[in-house]
Amino acid sequence: MLSRMEHDSIGALNVPAEAYYGVQSMRAATNFQITHRPLHPMLIDSIVMVKKAAAITNEKSGKLDQQIAQAIIQACDEILDGNLRDQFIVDAIQGGAGTSANMNANEVIANRAIEILGGTKGDYSIVHPNDHVNMSQSTNDVIPTAGKITVLKLLPQTIKELEKLEKEMAQLQNAVPMRLGQSFGAFAHVLKRDIKRLKNVMDEMKVLNIGATAIGTAINVAPYYLANISYELSKVAGISLKQADDSSKTEWFIHHARKDQPSDSRSCITGCIPDHWT
Repeated sequence: MLSRMEHDSIGALNVPAEAYYGVQSMRAATNFQITHRPLHPMLIDSIVMVKKAAAITNEKSGKLDQQIAQAIIQACDEILDGNLRDQFIVDAIQGGAGTSANMNANEVIANRAIEILGGTKGDYSIVHPNDHVNMSQSTNDVIPTAGKITVLKLLPQTIKELEKLEKEMAQLQNAVPMRLGQSFGAFAHVLKRDIKRLKNVMDEMKVLNIGATAIGTAINVAPYYLANISYELSKVAGISLKQADDSSKTEWFIHHARKDQPSDSRSCITGCIPDHWT
């Protein structure tokens, strides 16, 4: 089998020449053989949505080259269409808060983007998994955000099935006028309460930490990105999302935002700051 040599902070590793994943994905697949199950397809979709929204926002902020951004966006769209799924090789359970899943996505997207730009997989001087695909991000905000989007995508069908079950329980209560029917009626009420809780949870899941990066301070993030990433991700995911309120960044926001904004429909960052922040 033909291979290419890739390097990371640990050393060098041979990666199959045709693979879109890279050295960090291979190390994770070797180190974390826990469930022997792949990442859930919706989690892959959600991570890729974050990557697409980040590329869009970084390009608009002026931090990411337009050609590279468009290649990343195209690669993301191809994955969201169902391509390259066999390249997500890390186990569903990993150490490191999801770093391996994040890097698996970064490497697959980067290598496909490299191809789109006419390069050869593994030539990270063209598109880099960290410097370009993971720009303005950290595992610590990508994975929680992707996890919430996954929940928001999967819960509606769960709620729909529970509502069907609740109705069936209620019908059994009516059909059997005895103590057993009362039991089914109780089950129906429990399901009804849980359905209400799940719907409430969906609202909570729409609040994200995206843009906070590694430790919540938005380090290495442009003001424009911080103000607009939730908006762009909402468009990509088709869900109304918002950033978590954090009064500690208000002063930083206001101080920096008015200086570096591109002139587009969302260029005035102060218009994006909730009223109670100012």
